[in-house]
Amino acid sequence: MADVKSLPLINEVNKKEVKKVKIMQFGEGNFLRAFVDWIINSTNKATDFNAGVVVVQPIEQFGRVKELMDADGLYTLYLQGLQDGKAVRQHEVIKCVQDGLNPYLAYDKYLKYAESEDLQFIISNTTEAGIAFDPNDTDLTKTPNSYPGKLLAFLKRRYETIKKGLFIIPCELIDHNGATLKEILVKLAKHNNMDEEFINWIVEENKFYNTLVDRIVPGYPRNDAEAFQLDLGYQDQNMVVGEIFHLWCIDAQTTECPNCAKKNLEALKEALPTEKAGLNVLFVDSIVPYKQRKVKILNGSHTTLVPVSYLAGVDAVKETIEDPVLGKFVKEFIFDEVIPTIDIPEDQMIAYSNSVLERYMNPYVHHLLMSIALNSSAKYKERVLPTVLQNLEKGKLPVHALFSLAALITFYHGVRLSDGSKIDLQDTNGWFIELLAKLWNENDGKTEAGAKAIVTEVLGLKDHWGVDLNTIDGVNEFVTKSLVAINTMPMRDAIKAIIK
Repeated sequence: MADVKSLPLINEVNKKEVKKVKIMQFGEGNFLRAFVDWIINSTNKATDFNAGVVVVQPIEQFGRVKELMDADGLYTLYLQGLQDGKAVRQHEVIKCVQDGLNPYLAYDKYLKYAESEDLQFIISNTTEAGIAFDPNDTDLTKTPNSYPGKLLAFLKRRYETIKKGLFIIPCELIDHNGATLKEILVKLAKHNNMDEEFINWIVEENKFYNTLVDRIVPGYPRNDAEAFQLDLGYQDQNMVVGEIFHLWCIDAQTTECPNCAKKNLEALKEALPTEKAGLNVLFVDSIVPYKQRKVKILNGSHTTLVPVSYLAGVDAVKETIEDPVLGKFVKEFIFDEVIPTIDIPEDQMIAYSNSVLERYMNPYVHHLLMSIALNSSAKYKERVLPTVLQNLEKGKLPVHALFSLAALITFYHGVRLSDGSKIDLQDTNGWFIELLAKLWNENDGKTEAGAKAIVTEVLGLKDHWGVDLNTIDGVNEFVTKSLVAINTMPMRDAIKAIIK
């Protein structure tokens, strides 16, 4: 058998296609490369879009800009899944990425792109924690810490040079992501005492869009990487795997100018010719119903199952659904706790939920739980907590969602219960990791008193959750009881106490 290391590199076999850099993309992770860049690549092939991408590494500590640039921006995307009831696997080389940079190492180069006449779009996915106001972003002569800070510095340079507005399309999974990003940019500009004319330019000349993205992206195919590369005939350390299903919903709703929404949506539709490429990109009046359904069911069930399944010794989503106890836990969470909170006809909700579970069973996708676990503290707040609160408002204790919160608290102890191995915790909210480490160091989660001390502190994080969960009847008691159960008995036995 051939050795992978003896194979040529991807950019020795495939030629880079030179495109105009029309898109600046904040984030070079698996999702954007398997979703947005694939959409751009597909649109390039089907139309005269001819758009190139410059990817910007949004976090200083880790990223893969260097690896991408070493490969001339080329990488292989595998799309795998069930199509018309049949298992399908296909692959292609994505060729739209033209450049990449780490603004912490190349801030001048980053700002220089603001002067480009070709640049039309800003697209981002910096996780739910990325779109946030950071009052410390006051010195724009060096790389700001937050994504809004980086974007503000970029827009300031653009205003000072060519004054040409941009289409700004965030993909972060927060409500009204475009409107929220615009609001934070204005707040940060005022915080920095910037000119009113510049602030007005941000609002009036740049178009902000709210979006919903949907494609499961397991990421780098670690288990199949060698076989894939041998089959391809070249080395590719940036390979990424995604499911065939894709959906991108975009609206232009804004509080400042409701009448502008239709006009702005038509402008984007003309500039981004995805419809001509036959892609499932929907330009809609409102993404709200689509978002509630997707975030609560698909993303919410992902976030709910991760700590429960991982602590139980399971590594992937498919294995979770196949497990008789864990699978039942996930299905009951969706059908008993989530569906009743969404104002869409029940038959449509059931059909969508069943399609999600089918996607989880994709025979080709080995979606590792740890690839979903990044920033779980923010993900639980955005994806699961609304379901929790809506159930509680109706007088129902959402036991599956709250059991998952107890598992999340245990997950941040940093020790996998199934084998005692260390969990590689990664969270932009570093304070959350530090707080949980402190609480677990001071308390024993196996006793009611110790568990209650940990739970009370976490539930009382009003600035994080938006509410003191200790003040809601039954929540502290149930999460405390669940924390003790999780830490004193096998996970599946603890789950059996709450499933039907």
